[in-house]
Amino acid sequence: MSRFKADKIERVKAALNTCTMCGFCKSVCPSFKAIGWDSALSRGRIALTYGLLNGDIEADDSVVENMYTCTTCADCVRRCPSKVDIVDIIETCRADLVENGLMLPKHRSMAESVKKNGNPYGEKGPAVEALGIKPHSAETGYFVGCTASYRNKKTAAAAMSILGKLGTDFTTVDEVCCGSVLQRIGVDEGEVVALMKKNVDAIMSLGVKTLVLSCAGCYRMFKMEYPKFVDVSFNVLHISEFLAKQDLNLTPLEGTITYHDPCHLGRHCDVYDAPRDVINKFPGVNYKEMAYNRASSHCCGGGGGVRSAYPEEAARIASARLDEASFADTIVTACPFCVTNLGSSKGDRNIEVVDLVELVDSHLIA
Repeated sequence: MSRFKADKIERVKAALNTCTMCGFCKSVCPSFKAIGWDSALSRGRIALTYGLLNGDIEADDSVVENMYTCTTCADCVRRCPSKVDIVDIIETCRADLVENGLMLPKHRSMAESVKKNGNPYGEKGPAVEALGIKPHSAETGYFVGCTASYRNKKTAAAAMSILGKLGTDFTTVDEVCCGSVLQRIGVDEGEVVALMKKNVDAIMSLGVKTLVLSCAGCYRMFKMEYPKFVDVSFNVLHISEFLAKQDLNLTPLEGTITYHDPCHLGRHCDVYDAPRDVINKFPGVNYKEMAYNRASSHCCGGGGGVRSAYPEEAARIASARLDEASFADTIVTACPFCVTNLGSSKGDRNIEVVDLVELVDSHLIA
């Protein structure tokens, strides 16, 4: 077997050596809790990455699996006393795995679809065709994201309905995949940057000054990753941030409500107050936090490419999170992946999982 080429891992060698193997990450890592092996833990993945760098281990199936069962939730980064950016290490290792031809079949299919169709779902035709609203010049743009365009269409419909009820002159965008799914699984940086440029050019051509997004993953890309590679000269808001500033005429909610913080919106982008501010606009709302919330919120299990490649592990992680919300009638969240993974994993639990925009739209009086 030819030697594993670890060119990208070499760049994070200093970070690998900073990890003290203290195990603080063990108390929070969702995949470790679901799988039970240290190799499926942040420090274990660092050890595997170090082994690949030094040629001490081969990149066999077990190594690949352990590197790809990480949801990239970043709770380990929050907990790390040595301040190691563990997610960056894992994604860098994944990039070298891909470079060495070790991409998972499901991920390869998604990557090929993004390249061919502009989305990871194998759907043909631009996202705007699925929405039925053509792009036009406007100061506010709504970036829907692949999941709400082709799978969770109710989320897109609700977001656009809200903007219409509020009298906002908004436009859709001739968008392609934001690049998040490719970046998470380790696809070549050049392919991701090409998507970034295509989206930014489409947005700028419409005169958009504020871009509103309902997908936490897309929001993180535009807020955190796009500025590293392209000029983002417009304001970027998650729709919860947009709605938090609006005067919303809402009908009351029934039952006990709790909120699940999406990892990409919360720990990655530090957006915690806006979704809660929107929920608290409901008259007489009975809102209660889960024990683990805000920065310490536990992952739903749907991110980092885990749900697509290892759905059983993703379901176990979701099940643990659902148990933490056993007191609630409704879990509200602000990410289509969280809605999908929590909703499909609830089994016989008598609890509703709903996207924030769907909840607002169903109670918003125009």
